[in-house]
Amino acid sequence: MRDPEDAPESSEPLTGEVIRCDACPVLCRIRKGQAGACDRYANENGALVRVDPLVILQRTVASGGKLVRFLGSEKPWDGTIVAGPDAFVTGIGATTTYPDYKPAPFIVSTKAEGVDMVTVVTEGIFSYCGLKLKIDTDRFLGPEQAAVRVDGEQIGHVTTAEYGSQMLALGGVRHLTGGSKKEGTVTCDAMLKLANREPVEISVDGGARVRVQAGAAPVVDGVREERMRVGCGSATIGIFAKQWHGHADEVIVVDDHITGVLTEHQAGRFLDMRAAGIRVRGRKSTPGRYFKVAEPGSGWGGTDITDPLSIVEKIDPKKAWPGMRLLMVSTTGEDAEWFVLNDQLKPEKQDMPAAVRKVVERIAENCEPALCTVLFMGGAGGSLRAGVTENPVRLTRSVKDLLTRVTCGGAPVYVWPGGGITVMVDVLRMPERSFGYVPTPALVLPMEFTLALEHYAAIGGHMDRVETLQSALARTRHQVQEWPR
Repeated sequence: MRDPEDAPESSEPLTGEVIRCDACPVLCRIRKGQAGACDRYANENGALVRVDPLVILQRTVASGGKLVRFLGSEKPWDGTIVAGPDAFVTGIGATTTYPDYKPAPFIVSTKAEGVDMVTVVTEGIFSYCGLKLKIDTDRFLGPEQAAVRVDGEQIGHVTTAEYGSQMLALGGVRHLTGGSKKEGTVTCDAMLKLANREPVEISVDGGARVRVQAGAAPVVDGVREERMRVGCGSATIGIFAKQWHGHADEVIVVDDHITGVLTEHQAGRFLDMRAAGIRVRGRKSTPGRYFKVAEPGSGWGGTDITDPLSIVEKIDPKKAWPGMRLLMVSTTGEDAEWFVLNDQLKPEKQDMPAAVRKVVERIAENCEPALCTVLFMGGAGGSLRAGVTENPVRLTRSVKDLLTRVTCGGAPVYVWPGGGITVMVDVLRMPERSFGYVPTPALVLPMEFTLALEHYAAIGGHMDRVETLQSALARTRHQVQEWPR
């Protein structure tokens, strides 16, 4: 990522040799044949041009799964192929509405099922934005609220863990603009890479080093994660209790959050299992469910233990018996050991019977592959809304009333309730390299607002800027891509 001070500036007067880019607040002075600091705009023979082409998404035809060749063909295109729902003009490569009073660069009319529609297309500049990362692992990444760093700079923090996943909140205006210049640059660069599906190495204060990449398995302290747990220890007991019945006298599923003990659990009681008398450490919640049996870590079930017997507090001689069969297993099935109590009621490790091994392997089979998910989240503010209508609040109300559909690079988004247009989108649903940046620093996100032409007029849209798709394509470089599945 280039620094704004590295932009091709000059004290020369603004001529064809040197022009000023007004696509963001940096206002680069760009010499002929060069690009601005963001590498998105260039001086082409004295004209400011968008370097990347406008991206058109098209669904493949049913026969053969190939793109219909409607662009660049020998015959002039008449609009009939791409006017329907199988093609879509995205904001990728569209240019921005900055400064805020400018209408969106493309306001394209189409027809869908006999209804006149309009899609307003733009690239929004987002200083108020962040990424939410879901990392499928039981491993301890770091304490809640701990700083997440790249190159020593804080770019976010650890937030609340969810079921089988650790969650990070990255970016946000405080890190982009509220800290040092280096903090903002590093944050923007890391967010851009993650949003564009590139890997980033992060470190967590008091925790692990993690290599994260959208759609790829996390690598925690150099170890690639393979499985997302099937459930907590209690849930694992409930799922597999009947399959263990008759093959094991006690099963303890080790978990950092809720460790399960089969014979105490309701599942064991429904099966009329005999109490085994093994008491595990930690705080008992409800029968067969224990909290905090160990500290968080990279060991069994996301705890810091490597010896599962270390969580056994005592064995009651009034309930346990010699020859009692004990299985200890983690929530992913990656760790499992089989014990039989000797005459002194001490657990001795033995070879695991095939019937028990089969159920342990079934735990693994039921685990989802461990992946990293990257969600972009940001609020569409003044420049975006003013590019759609002269009265921006009407666009907001139209989105809330479900009259206007919001997409990012053609991908569906979740629009948060409450004020404003705050969207969240999975970067894997978007075309590759959909995101750009400006060195203010801020991310650039493609956005599209699609609504009925009649309703667009009603909200005060820029009706004088509405054009046909044929007209829009005739005046810009464009590229057709297959619609992401």
